[in-house]
Amino acid sequence: MTQPPSGSAPSWWRDAVIYEVYVRSFADSGGDGVGDLPGVRSRLPYLRRLGVDALWLTPFYPSPMADFGYDVADYRDVDPVFGTLEDARALVADAHAHGLRILVDLVPNHTSDAHPWFRAALAAGPGSPERDRYVFRDGRGSGPPNDWRSVFGGPAWRRVPDGQWYLHLFAPEQPDLNWENAEVRDEFADVLRFWLDLGVDGFRVDVAHGMVKAAGLPDAGPDPGPDVPYFDRDGVHELHRAFRRILDSYPGGRVGVAEAWAPTNERLALYVRPDEMHQAFNFHYLTTPWDAGALRAAIDASLATAGAVGAPATWVLSNHDVHRHVTRYGGGAAGLARARAAALLTLALPGSAYLYQGEELGLPEVLDLPPEVCHDPQARRGDGAGRDGCRVPLPWSGDAPPFGFSTGTSWLPMPPQWRSLTVAAQEGDPASTLSLYRDALRLRRDHPALGDGPPPRWLDGPPGALVFVREAGGRVLGCAVNAGSAPVRVPAGPVLLASGPVSASGGVLELPPDTAAWWEGDRSVTER
Repeated sequence: MTQPPSGSAPSWWRDAVIYEVYVRSFADSGGDGVGDLPGVRSRLPYLRRLGVDALWLTPFYPSPMADFGYDVADYRDVDPVFGTLEDARALVADAHAHGLRILVDLVPNHTSDAHPWFRAALAAGPGSPERDRYVFRDGRGSGPPNDWRSVFGGPAWRRVPDGQWYLHLFAPEQPDLNWENAEVRDEFADVLRFWLDLGVDGFRVDVAHGMVKAAGLPDAGPDPGPDVPYFDRDGVHELHRAFRRILDSYPGGRVGVAEAWAPTNERLALYVRPDEMHQAFNFHYLTTPWDAGALRAAIDASLATAGAVGAPATWVLSNHDVHRHVTRYGGGAAGLARARAAALLTLALPGSAYLYQGEELGLPEVLDLPPEVCHDPQARRGDGAGRDGCRVPLPWSGDAPPFGFSTGTSWLPMPPQWRSLTVAAQEGDPASTLSLYRDALRLRRDHPALGDGPPPRWLDGPPGALVFVREAGGRVLGCAVNAGSAPVRVPAGPVLLASGPVSASGGVLELPPDTAAWWEGDRSVTER
């Protein structure tokens, strides 16, 4: 087992910056157009220079890829398209040598229909112990057992040849496990220990809110609202406490991160109580529009509810399941300016931050992918645009696709106009988005007022602006964000970093629209 990076406290996760690696799209070492673990390993120096603390790797386990690895056929191995188990072990060791930690995805709500357990369940028949590992039920008349709907569209049940139905809250190739079954609980306890013994530093728990269903599997009704009978049930917390006990039994600050879509901040906070997960993704912040009042409300609510249970807040702007925030914020020059400003806002807040690969390059969503190349099950079933557009591979260098990602043809086509957004094109440009992220992460690491700590102190600001200060170690850092449509002026000290051109003189900072800045303050500013 490799050891975690030395010299870091067990509570490293409270203010860590964690970088999501969508493995298929990060770096391809083999020329087949699909990213892999050796490709990730080859780019560790880039990630170290960027200034992140840890990587979260999306699933790389053996899988038929009906949902790109979130349909797992074997939880203790690596799919050949991504490498080998030895590649995983070498990646963990090299990451630790670079001072980086590794989190991997745990997918406990469902398996692949190619998993040996599910194949055994189909062969064994109704009432068998093999079927009890999953959620099999008899139908109602000629229809399914209830009215539940799949997240990917259509009924959440599929009938098997002997007449029974099995539950799949996602794709039909992803049958839901029965977490009331002791064998399921024991299996995943062993899976956690397998990867912890290999040296990983923690897990991002997929669909952490969905592992327990309401007793009796009642109908959801035509308009169930937030209290659906298959998500965010109280029983999931017992399961997370069991995961936490395993994590705490290992040295080095191993962590669990819940992907939990909860209807309120208060419900989300339950997942990060002291004996449950260490973090939970803050989707309320991610979905907040570019509006000063809405952003402040989301920030205050997030800090209050996380603080109530002693947990750090987490901040995230994009991931592999949503449109990239450059596009969500309007696209084009305005969307990029807002995304850059949002980065400084996010990294100035207390707690932990998650970055999605490519946001440090200012990548937009790719909205014009030809239908024939789209692979996402949501898109294939005609239930929306799908998620392929945020999963287009990362551009590293060169003037034409695949921009150094691979020596072959990338699994999703890359826009030719990304030539100006490659890592190589941005490396030497102090005004580039890559340089902005590197500078922000360096300041965040070095400035005592950034990272974990008490909530920010809000200052009065002009309409459309957010202004706050944070103080620690005898130093004050101020942050101002102009989310309005006109320039604003705020009192400020010497500017440390800005997301775009600003002017400052005589203790006054002028911020154009869609711009943010950090400045060095003094203690008197906290008394205003």
